[in-house]
Amino acid sequence: MDTGDTAWVLVSSALVLFMTPGLALFYGGMVRAKNVLGTLMHSVFAMGLITILWVLVGYTLAFGSDTGGLIGGLDFLGFHNVGNEAHPAGLGATIPHSLFATYQMMFAIITPALITGAFAERIKFSGYVAFMSAWLLFVYAPVAHWVFHPDGWLFKLGALDFAGGTVVHINAGIAALAVVLVVGKRRGFGKEPMVPHNLTMTILGTGILWFGWFGFNAGSALGANGLAASAFLATNLGAAAGAVGWALTESRKDRKATTLGVASGAVAGLVAITPAAGFVGPLGAIAIGLSGGIVCSWAVGLKFKLGYDDSLDVVGVHLAGGIVGSLLLGVFSTVAVNELGTDGLLAGGGMALMGKQIVAVLATLAFSFVVTMGIAKAVEATIGLRVTQEDEIVGIDLSQHSEVGYSLSETSGSFAARPEAPPAPATTGARVVVTEGGGA
Repeated sequence: MDTGDTAWVLVSSALVLFMTPGLALFYGGMVRAKNVLGTLMHSVFAMGLITILWVLVGYTLAFGSDTGGLIGGLDFLGFHNVGNEAHPAGLGATIPHSLFATYQMMFAIITPALITGAFAERIKFSGYVAFMSAWLLFVYAPVAHWVFHPDGWLFKLGALDFAGGTVVHINAGIAALAVVLVVGKRRGFGKEPMVPHNLTMTILGTGILWFGWFGFNAGSALGANGLAASAFLATNLGAAAGAVGWALTESRKDRKATTLGVASGAVAGLVAITPAAGFVGPLGAIAIGLSGGIVCSWAVGLKFKLGYDDSLDVVGVHLAGGIVGSLLLGVFSTVAVNELGTDGLLAGGGMALMGKQIVAVLATLAFSFVVTMGIAKAVEATIGLRVTQEDEIVGIDLSQHSEVGYSLSETSGSFAARPEAPPAPATTGARVVVTEGGGA
């Protein structure tokens, strides 16, 4: 065990966990006011739900002893045999196995939380819990095994993914598309304005995500070393270039760059650089981040052309950005940065790596879409995924949690959730009228 490596991965684990509350704020600011708490809840509750499931069974399915290159065995069920020695397959050889498992837990938490942005403003809480639980075990864990475990079939194929381009972003992005096709569109989608209620909150969430992403990418070196430093730099360059790329695209199209666009561009750049962070140099990182910002700024508009309702652009940012980064890795990868990697097209490696990246992308797309669709339909047929039309009009804050995000007078709030509370005092004069859109 190396104390420096252990210390860095401990810090990185905390940074990655901090990303999930950042995601909550990022998403929460983009919904209408009547849905803000429910949207925050989707990310925050995942921190509890997925943590328990990961310890009980998720981790062993992802990182247990290999079964045919497809799934892990049950040797780590309930974190059995997860102690202070290194992982038996050599994953994180200089850090305790328990720390490696904890670090991977933070990835398992945020990945299904990413999906929730797609079905925001219309999902039942009970349906959300059932869907998230099943998706972690039947989609996330197998794909993580394929890509991150040394005996996983994509790992053995030679496909590269430093920190989760396929496992996290493409996986969550295509799953988001599958589930919104089952859930359907929000009431009034494409006909009524559905503008973000608090972009200040979204910008704060962006800053937290950018900060936490250093643990996400540089922490994936699993040590305090030169590779971590290189991935750290590449991460910052990817985010910066993504923000600039989106702003340039908006300025060319609409003659104005928006704060939401810059925030989305930074996240798009971070998504794109994630699979490549430990395999490319600074110029490659800028090219990938810039490409991510430009492509994703175009991709978010597809939902209006194709008719699917991806509330907060999970498909446009995470799916599109993940594909961009995974494929461009085949162009810019170089063993000069990481000797365990492979030279890409520009480093003289030809198209071999690109071919492997294409296989990894297509396999993740097909598996995640089909299984997610099955999970969503099963939950819809049993518990139900979507709120009623009446509950959607009221908002998921009140209908699912008996709360409101903003109390604008003494007579508003969440007394319905607290029957023991005394009746609100009578008031005279102005009264609060909550409109269908959630404004006051």
